[in-house]
Amino acid sequence: MKLGIVGLPNVGKSTLFNSMTLGKAEAANYPFCTIDPNVGVVPVPDVRLDELAKMHESKKILPAVIEFVDIAGLVRGASKGEGLGNKFLSHIREVDAIVHVVRCFEDANVVHVDGSVDPIRDIETINLELIFSDLEILERRIAKTGKLAKADKSLQHEMDLMQQLKDVLEGGLSARTMEIETPEDQAFIDSLTLLTSKPVLYAANVMEDDLADDGASNELVGKVRDYAAAESNEVFVLCAKIEEEISDLDEEDKKEFLADLGVDASGLDRLIAASYKLLGLISYLTAGPQETRAWTITLGTKAPQAAGKIHTDFERGFIRAEIVAYDDLMRVGSNTAAKEQGLMRSEGKEYVMKDGDVVLFRFNV
Repeated sequence: MKLGIVGLPNVGKSTLFNSMTLGKAEAANYPFCTIDPNVGVVPVPDVRLDELAKMHESKKILPAVIEFVDIAGLVRGASKGEGLGNKFLSHIREVDAIVHVVRCFEDANVVHVDGSVDPIRDIETINLELIFSDLEILERRIAKTGKLAKADKSLQHEMDLMQQLKDVLEGGLSARTMEIETPEDQAFIDSLTLLTSKPVLYAANVMEDDLADDGASNELVGKVRDYAAAESNEVFVLCAKIEEEISDLDEEDKKEFLADLGVDASGLDRLIAASYKLLGLISYLTAGPQETRAWTITLGTKAPQAAGKIHTDFERGFIRAEIVAYDDLMRVGSNTAAKEQGLMRSEGKEYVMKDGDVVLFRFNV
């Protein structure tokens, strides 16, 4: 999974990126200090892996990972060359979703690029720049396809779709608001890699005092939640400053620190959970003496395609999948006991994978 992080300068975007990835992005109190995209890879926390590794005496543990791309702070007019322009947006065209960091705190010591704190204005500023960037991409594609369509009439449907999209964007709306009629049309729209067609997670960055009630008493967070609800997007609350403080702590100290704040999960953990939910992702698990590993797949994936995540040969020569639910395996204590109690099942090509399935794939090529 790949997530692109966007936001105005000084909203806590690079501080958040650093704390989550232990990266080295600049995080200074002035606009445009992050002039290049920063990329960090973060393991997905999963306690099931530790337990499985103990049971199988695995030599190593390989969690699923998320790749974060931190983009330079955008400002109003970026599409026309203001600030750093929008050239860095090309780096997030391949992401699965966008994490939009929004400032929901007042602090006279942290300057705001527009002079005051207004999360809805900030969101709309970024959204508008993403729309302008998409229009630029779309207009180039329309011009290119238009020339080809003169000789190839089968391209007319693509031209019609792109014109519909252009009308939506020029109306100030995101590409994801356009109604798509068929899976084929959706696949074509996806191939355009428009930023505003990607799902969005709003990260409401608050002060430490607002964490305990999940931002419920913060009026600015309430505005962001109302805005997100209107466009069917998700919001999660975090404090980038706290994330930075706990980033170097071990797991036990981190839990104790968060408990003292009245919080049960870090911002990173909540971001990962929200991302999986937003994108409809689950994890299945494999375990043995060499390694215990988590594999990320889309909800609804069938066994052969899940096997293909490990290697294409697994999918091509798929015979069956031997599966036991993680909770059942932990309850009985071993694969042998799971088999004896009929908890390990043999599933065929039509089996739809479930989160927490512990799997051994049988294949022959």
